[in-house]
Amino acid sequence: MQQRQQLCSPTRLACALLLVFGCAGPVAAEVASAVPHELQADVERVRKMFDVPGIAIAVVKDGKVMVARGFGVRKLGEAAPVDAQTLFEIAANSKAFTAAMLAMLVDEGKLGWDDPVTKHLPDFQMYDPYVTREITIRDLLSNRSGLGVGAGDLLWWPSSTFSVDEIIHQLRYIKPAFSFRSRYTYEYLPYIVAGKIVAEKRGQPWGDAVRERILTPLGMTRTTTSLAESAGVADQAAPHASIDGKLGVVKRQPMANAAAAMGISTSAEDIAKWMTLLLDAGKLAAPGADGKERRLFSAAQSREMWTPQTPIRVNEPKPQLAATRANFAASGLGFELNDYKGVKLASHRGWQFGAYSMVVLAPSARLGIAIMTNAESGPALNALRYRLLDHYLGLPPSDWIAAVGEAAAASREQEPARGQPEGGAKAPPSLARAGYDGEYRDPWYGGAVVKTVGGKQLLSFSRTPDMTGELEHLRHDTFIVRWQERSLNADAYVTFSLNPDGGIERMRLAPLSDDTDTSFDFADLVFTPVRPAPAR
Repeated sequence: MQQRQQLCSPTRLACALLLVFGCAGPVAAEVASAVPHELQADVERVRKMFDVPGIAIAVVKDGKVMVARGFGVRKLGEAAPVDAQTLFEIAANSKAFTAAMLAMLVDEGKLGWDDPVTKHLPDFQMYDPYVTREITIRDLLSNRSGLGVGAGDLLWWPSSTFSVDEIIHQLRYIKPAFSFRSRYTYEYLPYIVAGKIVAEKRGQPWGDAVRERILTPLGMTRTTTSLAESAGVADQAAPHASIDGKLGVVKRQPMANAAAAMGISTSAEDIAKWMTLLLDAGKLAAPGADGKERRLFSAAQSREMWTPQTPIRVNEPKPQLAATRANFAASGLGFELNDYKGVKLASHRGWQFGAYSMVVLAPSARLGIAIMTNAESGPALNALRYRLLDHYLGLPPSDWIAAVGEAAAASREQEPARGQPEGGAKAPPSLARAGYDGEYRDPWYGGAVVKTVGGKQLLSFSRTPDMTGELEHLRHDTFIVRWQERSLNADAYVTFSLNPDGGIERMRLAPLSDDTDTSFDFADLVFTPVRPAPAR
C-alpha cells in the first residue's frame, strides 16, 4: 500500500468525561479549554472538500484527553453517527502494537533487538543466504530488508488463503530489489514475521497476546485485533472508496494472515489510552496495589522505538505545503520519525480498503493526535493533522485545509486518467483466444488460471478470491484484466510472451494506472505455464 502512503496523492468536540482506564486506572479526562473551538467547522469543511463520510479524532496533551469525538456518519446514506466509541480499522498503525510487544519481550530477556531472526524462527529464509543469516529483529521493523516496494504483498493483499506460515515460507522465493540495509523501503512482510516471533515467544496467537498484554491493562475494551472479532459490533465505520468515479461502500478485507501489520480496529476513546501510554514511555497511569509504578515496557525500550534506524529521503512538498518540509526523516521501530517546524514527531499512517488513519506523537510536548476516517483520503488526514499540530504546539495558524486542497488538486492534474490504456496500433493476438487458456505458476505467489467460461475469458489468482477478472484484448498478445471486484481499483495489463515454437513462455502483469496501489506488486510476478508431467 505504498501508493496510499503518499498522503497528497490519489487518497468528539464537547468531550464527555471518559471512564477510568480499567486496570490502568483513571486518566484525567476533563474537557480542556485549549480545544480549538472551530474544530467542528474545520472537520465539516474537510469532510465536504475531500468527500469523507465519517471522521473520529482523539487528542491527548500532558496526560489529559482533550478531544475524543466523532463527526459525520458511519455509513454513507445512513444516519447513524460516528461517535467516540465507533470502531475504525487502523491498518498499518497496528505495527506499533507489534513493536511494543517485542519491546516487552526484550525487557523480559526473551529476545534482543539484534538477535538474528533465525535464532527464534530456525526455518526462516530470505532469498539471499547472507540476508537469512544476518537479518535481525531490529531489521524486521526498520524497513531495510532489501525487498522492493510492495514486494510479496499479494500474498496477503487483498484477502488471500495463505496462512501466516505459508507467507513466511514464500519469502525465500522473493528476489530482493536492493542491497540489504542499503535503503528504506516501506514494508509489510517483515512485520508478519515479527508477529510470528511474538506468537512463538508468548505461546499464543498474536491477537491474543496483544489483548492480554496491551489492550486489557489499558482498558481498551472496544479495540479488536481482527475483523472476525469485530464482526458483531454495531458501532463501527463502514469502509468507503471511489468505484469507477463514485464514492461508495466497499467490502471489508479480513486479512487475518497480516494481523501483526494490519489487524487492529479501535475507537477515539481507546486510541487516546494507547497514545497516553506511548507518551508516558510505557508507564501505566495508575500505580499497583503496592503503590509502585507499573509499566508495560521500559523507558529504554520506548527510546529504542523512537530512535532513527533507517534514513528516509526527505521529499520536497508541493509549494502550497512548503512550510511542512521536514528537516529529517527516518524509520524507527514501528514508527516513522521526522519533524514539523523543528518539533520531533513519531508517527505512522494506516491504509486499508476504504479506511485511512494517522497517529502523530510529539513526545517533547506530550501531545498525541489520532485521526481516523472511513474513506480513502490522505489529504483529509493531512489537513487536520497540520491544523491540530499548530493549535496544540502553540504555532501560528494557517489555512491548511485550503493549502492541502490546492496541493491535492495540483497532484490530480498531473496524474494520468485512471484505468485508461496506453495508445498504440491495434493488432490481432498471435494465438486463438483458447490458446492462452491454461494453468500458470509464479515462484513466490503460486498459481493463476486463464479459462474461457460462458464466452468470457477469465484470469483468476488461485489464492486470492477477489482477483478474478475478464480479459479484454488490447493489441498483439497484450490484454487488459478488469477485476470483477471493482473496489480493488487495480485493473492491469496482461502480456503473454511466446517461445519460438509459438507456445507461451510466460505471462506478466503491469498496472493499468500509475495510481494503482503498489501492494499490487504485479511487476514481481512471472507466471509460466504449468505443463503436465510426461507420461511414463
